[in-house]
Amino acid sequence: MLALPEKDSVPPIPEIKPEQSIELLKELHILTRDGKLNQDSRRKLKQVYHLYHFIEPLLAELGELYASPDAALTLADHGAGKSYLGFILYDLFFKSRPSGHIYGIETRAELVDKSRELAQRLQFARMSFLNLSVDESISSPDLPATIDIVTALHACDTATDDAIRFALRKEARFIVLVPCCQAEVAAALRQNKAQSLSKTPLAELWRHPIHTREFGSQLTNALRCLQLEAHGYQVTVTELVGWEHSMKNELIIARHTGQARMNAQARLAAILHELNLDQLRERFILGEQNDASPIG
Repeated sequence: MLALPEKDSVPPIPEIKPEQSIELLKELHILTRDGKLNQDSRRKLKQVYHLYHFIEPLLAELGELYASPDAALTLADHGAGKSYLGFILYDLFFKSRPSGHIYGIETRAELVDKSRELAQRLQFARMSFLNLSVDESISSPDLPATIDIVTALHACDTATDDAIRFALRKEARFIVLVPCCQAEVAAALRQNKAQSLSKTPLAELWRHPIHTREFGSQLTNALRCLQLEAHGYQVTVTELVGWEHSMKNELIIARHTGQARMNAQARLAAILHELNLDQLRERFILGEQNDASPIG
């Protein structure tokens, strides 16, 4: 006689890894409430796995470095929102390890409360959610003095730059960024457009409004890469997902080597000056330089 399936059981889904929390996937709306995977959620799951594909090797590398049970790998997710990324990373990597901690940093108190409740319900004990601003998070006693990996997924406009500042102060070994809605540089380009057109023919690159937005976005990320290289990071820029899924798909991964690109800061300053953007020097050229200092 065939055994009937339990009433609340979920049939195996090939895309779902055996160790994954079904309850978490439902909370993230990757699985429907009855445990099914529709076309939209299948696309979302594919994106989650794709991002994990980039971050998991960094976690594994640090995991080998921290082979001792007393040494805890730390990850801070900046501008965490609903902490989808943190929960997925914990479920797929941290949950099976004896140590390691994820910190979700978010300014919206209601999202922090919801994340805390979900972590408690799932018994994800080594997750902390902090209702802090960037400046507060840098000096907060609730965070360790150094953080191994700093992530910022779809952190809008200057929030990505805030995450970079946090990562530099926390001497992060790896920084993983998916920038979004870069409006500040585009606004400065727009503000200075008439003056720029009289100064340089390069201003034709952002004369039209749509080009101002697109050029401002690309320029922002190029400046961020130079900033990271000036602080001793090796930078890789790649595509996160296909354009059919999202237009905000640039992924920046920075690995600290301690070997600063010697001309990075000079080039950054020269680009700002050439494009009539000297007003943004404070944003991209930090006063404190730790370029050659090794981390750990």
